[in-house]
Amino acid sequence: MNDPERTNRIGLFIDGANVYAAAKRLGWNFDHRKILEHFADLGRLYNAFYYTAVPTPVDDKQKRFIDALTYMGYTVRTRTLRENTDEHGDTHRRANLDIEIVTDLLTTVNLYDVAVLLTGDGDFERPVEALRARGKRVIVASIPEMTSYELRNAADEYIDFKDIRAAVERPGYRLPSEGGGNASRDAGRSDPRSFYVSSALDTEDDR
Repeated sequence: MNDPERTNRIGLFIDGANVYAAAKRLGWNFDHRKILEHFADLGRLYNAFYYTAVPTPVDDKQKRFIDALTYMGYTVRTRTLRENTDEHGDTHRRANLDIEIVTDLLTTVNLYDVAVLLTGDGDFERPVEALRARGKRVIVASIPEMTSYELRNAADEYIDFKDIRAAVERPGYRLPSEGGGNASRDAGRSDPRSFYVSSALDTEDDR
């Protein structure tokens, strides 16, 4: 007899900047191939989307990272970083891919039964509620200190990255931990470029 859980179609949606910010908080990095395999094991993977910002021009290391994600099986969505100068003369580079994530969540809704959303951003509360209203199961994964109460409450299930560390960590590849200090609410969006610089694949084995 078939296990109904194994026949579920899985859609994986990863907010790259948010996941990187979580990795900095944790002090350890993610293996994106392991993430893919871990969540695909929940059923039958329909597709895995990865969203991240890119600077202009995209340098070779960053391009290798995007190419490697594509090689692993991700559909990569990018948006160019834009520079803004505040009233103090400080320059900030930002890019928001919320629209891209929500668009894919809703336009592919008939292709998956379970949406796995890797982010803690509260802006996704209403899209998650809309998915559940259409009979979809929604799993949110992040770390509690970076997950809004509203998003966690809206999801069917919440997964703390710390609980799946053994399954998704990239061993021997550490990030400087923020040590649980106070971070701005935009921590996941403040400098998406650093995600590429710190997480770019270093060896041919990673490809």
